[in-house]
Amino acid sequence: MSGPDNRLMKILVVGSGGREHVIAWKLAQSRHRPQLFIAPGNAGTASLGENIPVKAMDLDGMVAAAKQRRADLVFVAPDDPLGAGMVDRMMNAGVRAFGPTAAAARIESSKVWAKQLLLKYRMPTAHAEFFDDPARAVLYEASRPPGSVVIKADGLAAGKGVFLPETYGDATETIEALLGRHSLGRAGDRILIEDRMYGPEVSVFAFVCGESVSAEVAACDYKRAHDDDIGPNTGGMGACSPPEFWTTELAARVRSEILIPAAAAMVNEGCSFKGVLFAGLMLTADGPKVVEFNARLGDPEAQVILPRLETDLVDICEAVIDGTLSRIPVRWGGRPHVGVVMASGGYPGKYQTGYPVTGINEAAKGALIFHAGTATSAGGQVTTNGGRVLTAVASADTIGGARRSAYNAVASISFTDAYYRHDIATRAGPAEESPRHRQTAGTKGGRRQ
Repeated sequence: MSGPDNRLMKILVVGSGGREHVIAWKLAQSRHRPQLFIAPGNAGTASLGENIPVKAMDLDGMVAAAKQRRADLVFVAPDDPLGAGMVDRMMNAGVRAFGPTAAAARIESSKVWAKQLLLKYRMPTAHAEFFDDPARAVLYEASRPPGSVVIKADGLAAGKGVFLPETYGDATETIEALLGRHSLGRAGDRILIEDRMYGPEVSVFAFVCGESVSAEVAACDYKRAHDDDIGPNTGGMGACSPPEFWTTELAARVRSEILIPAAAAMVNEGCSFKGVLFAGLMLTADGPKVVEFNARLGDPEAQVILPRLETDLVDICEAVIDGTLSRIPVRWGGRPHVGVVMASGGYPGKYQTGYPVTGINEAAKGALIFHAGTATSAGGQVTTNGGRVLTAVASADTIGGARRSAYNAVASISFTDAYYRHDIATRAGPAEESPRHRQTAGTKGGRRQ
């Protein structure tokens, strides 16, 4: 499809990480052959289109960039601009945008709102109580056994808003920090105290338009910084898709008990969802339960699921916007994919940037290399420019084969202080009983709730 005046179709992708690189990569494969703009983008996206120096949260600047370049479609990828209403702003400016409105994005931007939705419509999830008064919260927490609750800040907090205290003292300190000292600002003005769940975790994604829900796809990611699910919580150190325990029976149950009811609930609440719905689930002894919803593709999950997408992504985006998703057969290939993230030393804490990255071309002979925290120097050298630098993604007939190829690619790449996990895609299925399959403070199969 060309633009409205038969010119080349133009698409603007909002964001700068590995997720945005793989989105642009997938859009570039479209039969529509679109011209791509990525704002602000990275060294990898620069090879697919034009990077625009506009920050993802600059709503006015992004609308102006879309108008100036006569964009036919804007793909809003990150959570913050979705929650801030970038899709609403684009629509008001007459620009077609893919993603939920701010009202629909509350399913991610407000954990209280999302939990109330889950409970109202009887979707499987943990029980929770809500508080804005620290004294009441401490009193409630003291009534529960130590180590049995999860404390969550209501708003978006860059992955820092979920806590799993093991003692009453830890829980009280967390409550006082959030509600008393406002350690997370307005994101922590309200909190949830939720029953802790146990079991392996899985991320499930589907394109949604109103009550229409596409075929779903599943992935597992690894949130802790170091092997064996230890160390601080990160944005994600790797992922695999499909998980080895994912079955047609489990997929059908998740679809019928969670995805379809969630889409219908949003319509009933007057905030119909359009975009990618991401259900973070825990596979408990009582079946799959919702840990959280997100309103967009995950990172690094996007890097291992979008290469599996067989349907034209541009066609899907257009159908979601036009309300015709039910007419599009969304298909996912079954070949396993494994992605390993290479990060800057010190991440997710303090780290240095500006180091040359070498070996990317060699690594690309056996894997897909998606950039995240990268830039290009004046001399054309790719350099580090963030905490998570890139993701090496490989596929094979088995998860084990994909894993070997991904790590072979990682071995070809080097930069100062680089580090990565060595155990991506080595977990067993839900039958394995180990600490990494408990709800812990930071990984999927250890993901921070």
